Amino acid sequence: MSASTVGPAGEVEVVEVVVPAAERTGRFRAVGLMLASASSNQFGAAVGALGFPALGPAGVVAIRQWVAAVVMMTAVRPPLRSFTRREWIPVLGLAAIYATMNLTLYTAVDRIGLGLAVTLEFLGPLTVALAALRRRVDLFCAVFAGAAVMVLMRPQPTTDYLGIAMGLVAACCWAGYILLNRTLGRRLPSAQGAAASAAVSALAYLPVGVWILVHHTPGAQYLAYAAVAGVLSSAVPYLVDLFALRIVRPGFFGMFMSVHPLLAVVVGWLILDQRVGWVEWVAICAIVAANAISVATAQRGRL
Repeated sequence: MSASTVGPAGEVEVVEVVVPAAERTGRFRAVGLMLASASSNQFGAAVGALGFPALGPAGVVAIRQWVAAVVMMTAVRPPLRSFTRREWIPVLGLAAIYATMNLTLYTAVDRIGLGLAVTLEFLGPLTVALAALRRRVDLFCAVFAGAAVMVLMRPQPTTDYLGIAMGLVAACCWAGYILLNRTLGRRLPSAQGAAASAAVSALAYLPVGVWILVHHTPGAQYLAYAAVAGVLSSAVPYLVDLFALRIVRPGFFGMFMSVHPLLAVVVGWLILDQRVGWVEWVAICAIVAANAISVATAQRGRL
């Protein structure tokens, strides 16, 4: 990479700026990790949807929460007995968000498809980011994304308004997850709060899951679908993102989150045979672009 400078006599000099090979390798590794995390998340959601015919969204979410809780509690081992009341309050709040976010997202996936459901859910972190920045370009991005959402929600003979509503509730939950995680991170070290919240959420789904398993007696393959969703959509992204955040800045990480809606559309088509029209494709790309532009310009302003 080259850069120009002005010499002592006023002449323009071209200086070669060499980026260390280790730094370039680290960036490529981080991008690979984030892409693996996003792909795992969406593939897990698609595989979980295969269990809907026998378990329904609630049954799949229950098993997903159980698996995720076992993995996270085993990996983190939070000292639950030493938690204070001040620490338990955000843990319980995050557990409620976990339970609601996953159920509403999977209900939306069941009704409007993986791609549109994840795109609507993505509005949660996008709204949090735009609200925090408050620049003219962010206002433009907000209007741009809002117009795209109106396109996705436009009345059609096949429009499923309940599915859209579930996707928007999931978006609100994701926004709450981001904001509450900040509080939890200040009160508990490492990932102890997240692991404890996953365990509480899993306990809340215990009666729901048991009732579904007893009354529906699903086949082993459907149970496997839900278990795979717990590993691919919860455990793997959590662990991989931890490694990625050690290499890249949070801003770049946030911008890379824009690939989730696009991956969701592709994975939904490959695994679930869910297709979207060109109008929906344009709207989804507009929402993704709004996030990318906002984050990219914010990072440039800090350089």
